[in-house]
Amino acid sequence: MSRVHLYILSGLLAAAGCGFFLYKLLVFGFPLQPEARTDVWRVEVQLQFEAAGGPAKASLYVPGRTGDLVIVDQSFVSPGYGIGTERQLGHGMRADYSIREARGTQVLYYRAVVQPVRVRDDTSRDPVPPLPPPQFEGAQRIAAETVIGAARQRSSDAVTLASLVVKSLKEAPRGGEAAFLLGPQPTTRRIATVAAQLIHFAGVPALVVNGLALAPERRNARFTHWVEFHADGRWRPLYVNDADRAASHQLLAWWRGAVPLAEVSGGKELQHTVSTSRSYELATRTALNQQRALEQKLIEFSLFGLPQQSQSLFRTLLVIPVGILLLVVLRNVVGVKTFGTFMPVLIALAFRQTGLAWGLLFFCTVVALGLAARFYLERLKLLLVPRLAAVVIVVILIIAMLTVLSFKLGLERGLSIGLFPIVIMTMTIERMTLVWEERGAREALEQGLGSLVVGILCYLVMNLRIVEHLLFVFPELLLAVLAVTLLLGRYSGYRLTELYRFRVLAR
Repeated sequence: MSRVHLYILSGLLAAAGCGFFLYKLLVFGFPLQPEARTDVWRVEVQLQFEAAGGPAKASLYVPGRTGDLVIVDQSFVSPGYGIGTERQLGHGMRADYSIREARGTQVLYYRAVVQPVRVRDDTSRDPVPPLPPPQFEGAQRIAAETVIGAARQRSSDAVTLASLVVKSLKEAPRGGEAAFLLGPQPTTRRIATVAAQLIHFAGVPALVVNGLALAPERRNARFTHWVEFHADGRWRPLYVNDADRAASHQLLAWWRGAVPLAEVSGGKELQHTVSTSRSYELATRTALNQQRALEQKLIEFSLFGLPQQSQSLFRTLLVIPVGILLLVVLRNVVGVKTFGTFMPVLIALAFRQTGLAWGLLFFCTVVALGLAARFYLERLKLLLVPRLAAVVIVVILIIAMLTVLSFKLGLERGLSIGLFPIVIMTMTIERMTLVWEERGAREALEQGLGSLVVGILCYLVMNLRIVEHLLFVFPELLLAVLAVTLLLGRYSGYRLTELYRFRVLAR
């Protein structure tokens, strides 16, 4: 097979792995850091009223998705009440609580979980609903025409017209037309309402947006109000308060128009209380909660769709290729001598269970005692298979002895020594004995020490939390690891240890 074929195959594997990785990173929103967290807001609305003793119905507007925020979960807590939702044109989604008979104090709840969106949806492209014309009559109509006329003279388009209308209302001098339209002591909602009416009166579709500024641990949150007008094919926000403009990414649009948040029939003394709180959740969980229908299907057939026990297993298995790649580099490029091909990686897996310090101690103890037993068995002139079987039995007895001894000494780490791959330990002892007899003690110790060093390095890399996170969340990265491994398979240059060994000849 030619090198060109290998390069093309490796390039395709690397491109596929990196492509899937970037898609899941940018579209699915999976985080790069294992402990990355994101804001999660919890909003609760409490409705309370006095029922008259007959049928009762309470209506409450509920929030929807905005450009920066999304409702990932919502619940209606209303014992005995039926719940129905209906979209009101130009206002938003309304929930209706109804019951056949109610008497006394009634308490209803609405709860929502709000998170930042991973991919911003352009809700500004929503169509324009049919808006009723503003009702200006008599002196109000004359005042409205005066304010609009002054704004038109100083504006060049719909955007500047709307901005000038809001500015004239915020800076309305006492006794002027704008102050007449606002009335005495105007609130923010009143300014937003009049501004929307004037902008719509000027021929630009506009309405009032009633939203909630998400703030941590607010017991009695107040709604804020701003204006949206339609210009150049999209809805544009226009904030009355400068504070809303600064925190626009944390404004949850709740409902639109001058209608109240909640209404009740069959009862009286309706009151509502809104509270908000903030918490932090893992960004991975947040990304999983925000997937759309097709993406949910893809995730169901991924590692996230497995049971938790299987996920824990794959978190360990998926880091093995990284250790193997490191082993290939150390053997073929650096030139470190080891026993076998994958034995150092298996030692690294054992270190993940016991810890590095205890693992080194147990490994050296088992190998030393096993070597002594193996040299003794050599004098008995046994055949290969019975000799290996005898070494396995000896290794198991050594591990059992060390486990009991560590338990009696109160060393809990010693209880995990049984997780060592017994067969691999046996083959290590057998291989080390053969090298010792054929090439001498120095060569056997060099290969044993090399295996231990490579095992430690593989452990340090495989035990990194970010490596485990990236390969579990983005397993397609293994395609890139495979591509690098294939390229290293054709490497035939000098190893670093050979350059050092023949340094005198090189001079």
